Amino acid sequence: MNPPHQLSLASLSPLIAVVGPTASGKSDLGIALAERFNGEIVNCDSVQVYRGIYIATAKVPIEEQRGIPHHLIDIAEPEENFTAVEWAARARTVMAEIEARGHRAILVGGTGFYLRALATKFFDAPEIDPSLRPRLQRLIERRGPEHLHRLLTRVDPATAEHYAPKDWSRVTRALEVYFSSGTPLSVWQARTPEEPTIEAARLHYLVLNPPRDELYARINERADLMAERGLVEEVRSLIAAGVSPTAKAFNAHGYRRVVEYLMGKRTLEDAIEQMKLDTRHYAKRQWTWWRKQPHTFWLNGFGFSEQVIEEASQIVARLMANEVT
Repeated sequence: MNPPHQLSLASLSPLIAVVGPTASGKSDLGIALAERFNGEIVNCDSVQVYRGIYIATAKVPIEEQRGIPHHLIDIAEPEENFTAVEWAARARTVMAEIEARGHRAILVGGTGFYLRALATKFFDAPEIDPSLRPRLQRLIERRGPEHLHRLLTRVDPATAEHYAPKDWSRVTRALEVYFSSGTPLSVWQARTPEEPTIEAARLHYLVLNPPRDELYARINERADLMAERGLVEEVRSLIAAGVSPTAKAFNAHGYRRVVEYLMGKRTLEDAIEQMKLDTRHYAKRQWTWWRKQPHTFWLNGFGFSEQVIEEASQIVARLMANEVT
């Protein structure tokens, strides 16, 4: 008998993930599909998991959720190092509960690494020293992400070769593994090779692909609106309440540059303009990520477009027609 991850796709209930770049309308499409297919939303955005941060997170207000249950939002404290593996574990539990109710779980969000953690059985990682993350974050602030990459090159060249110098998130994780265990991440990975999970065969990605110039305009408008709605005041209040400026939640686009402004490293105007640039670059990386994934359906428009909603609904209906009940 074949192992679970080698089962035919036709024998598995499809698991729909609405993905794409920031500001592309993922929440709109996710809610529309949930309404049509008796679904519930499972958040897979790494910023929306944090409590206390709202303005720059695009969390859908309860009054706009149209009665659709939303899961895995506001489940971690801002300073908590909430990992993709932890998210995947919780997502499996939530999805099982949704499906036990006879409903359909619809994953919505732009954090590709969360979905990779769901589709991949990772290596057995060591226990991480929690004091390392803030120390490494301070190094990034003082000397830039390239400095951390050079450090990783010295202690784990095999891993550093696969990470871009500015990919500070994964570089930081690799350094945490090394300094917590004394063993390079590449060695840990070689001991227990990654393999696909049962979810890998079920996952189908609906990738939003709106016109780039229109998306960038929305990103810029959204940044200005965040500032008008009190983004600076939100961050200032969190820091005043004891949240560290190096907290994990503040690594998100929209927060990192505001923290730099409050620490006197930027003007407010510069912080907002850099926020826009960061987010546009992030959108490019998101597109690149999804182009490398299997089982993708590309939707040329924004998620709130009736044409896109109809096209996505037809795709989901076709996938459901092949499932075994």
